[in-house]
Amino acid sequence: MRTYEVITYGCQMNVHDSERIAGVLTDAGYAPADPGTQADVVVFNTCAVRENADNRLYGNLGHLAPVKLAHPGMQIAVGGCMAQKDRQVVVDKAPWVDVVFGTNNLGSLPVLLERARVEAEAQVEILESLERFPSTLPTRRDSAYAAWVSVSVGCNNTCTFCIVPALRGKESDRRPGDILAEVRALVDEGVQEITLLGQNVNSYGVEFGDRGAFAKLLRACGGIDGLERVRFTSPHPAAFTDDVIAAMAETPNVMPSLHMPLQSGSDTVLKAMRRSYRSEKFLGILDRVRAAIPHAAITTDIIVGFPGETEDDFAATLDVVRASRFSAAFTFQYSIRPGTPAATMPDQVPKEVVQERYERLVDLVGEIAWAENQKVEGQRVEVLFANGEGRKDAATHRMSGRARDNRLVHVAVPEAAQDRPRPGDLADVVISYAAPHHLNADGGLLDLRRTRGGDAWAARQSAPQAVPAGTVLGMPTLARN
Repeated sequence: MRTYEVITYGCQMNVHDSERIAGVLTDAGYAPADPGTQADVVVFNTCAVRENADNRLYGNLGHLAPVKLAHPGMQIAVGGCMAQKDRQVVVDKAPWVDVVFGTNNLGSLPVLLERARVEAEAQVEILESLERFPSTLPTRRDSAYAAWVSVSVGCNNTCTFCIVPALRGKESDRRPGDILAEVRALVDEGVQEITLLGQNVNSYGVEFGDRGAFAKLLRACGGIDGLERVRFTSPHPAAFTDDVIAAMAETPNVMPSLHMPLQSGSDTVLKAMRRSYRSEKFLGILDRVRAAIPHAAITTDIIVGFPGETEDDFAATLDVVRASRFSAAFTFQYSIRPGTPAATMPDQVPKEVVQERYERLVDLVGEIAWAENQKVEGQRVEVLFANGEGRKDAATHRMSGRARDNRLVHVAVPEAAQDRPRPGDLADVVISYAAPHHLNADGGLLDLRRTRGGDAWAARQSAPQAVPAGTVLGMPTLARN
């Protein structure tokens, strides 16, 4: 049986697509490669949002060239957004690649691999539009107790820095019944937490004429027995409405966490980015969220060094960050993406200026995040434990998980394995210490609750072949909304 490994770059949508790639390969008779072994098929699921993703891909392809020579029959495939964008360029730069496929034809990979093997030449197949919604494809999930659920694919926004709409196409929405049926099926398998995915989730429903569809979907998820936690990413500030805030506040299993991309605090830069909101509107959304959900943790995306950004523009971004009190921020240096309007804009900011501003922003974000985390010290929080065990010291084990507001929590747990939580189990803990990027609970477990999610994780341990081997490299938030 031929084995495979999927290596993922980029956002949560790519991570979910990689689960589908693993699913179609498994369905076609391939098996996940054991850790530490060389797979017969290596698949790169690529990102096109930043230049460093290109560099990482071609660096890894160069590393695999001699490996492939030493392993007759080995195949390499490149898919995802960069493949959709560069197409033949990938084969021209790395002629040892066997297959290049796009974001709209994940299900074709097994056929393309076989055709490349029989014809002994690279196969390049890129579909320009989606033929069927990818959720109909088989999926091999990385987690037994948490899952992604796509509500839409594509994007109708025209941000000048982003190439994603050109690669994934216009927004296409799934019908609510199909989404809820998938969620119920996942819960029946032991899933306790779902994350609703879309390039712009709060525009969901526009395609079929219901602008309130996303809030209704959140409320409907609240009625699914056994579903402990519901999250979503990413919304867009321009279309974020009060009915979604109300649904979040009034639906107990919708978590008090929100990722709201800012990108810049300067109205001048936001206009140049073609972002259809301004800083005052953004801050107003945060005020309404916190009025309805006082304990909500809010995160964001920020781009530093967009063309034409002045020191005053950057100072405006720092002002909005101070006012927003983000619990975390994904901060990025602007990267020219050929094919986007911003790539040819005048007044590109010198790299040394971008780097200096970036460092100042990171320092401020870290300072605020630490202060926000310190507010949680002494509080009792519920933790959903995740895969893996934290560091071990002389007296205790630690396991990690996520609080309801999505903060990372490291918890002291009993040394005896039978007394520890399993990934997917829930427990209450008291936060003893806050660090800038995580919380500690040194007092241990107050109320361990064995769950069906933990049962599902335990069952998977007896069938490790069900877990696809793969590596995630760099996970910015979804599609720069």
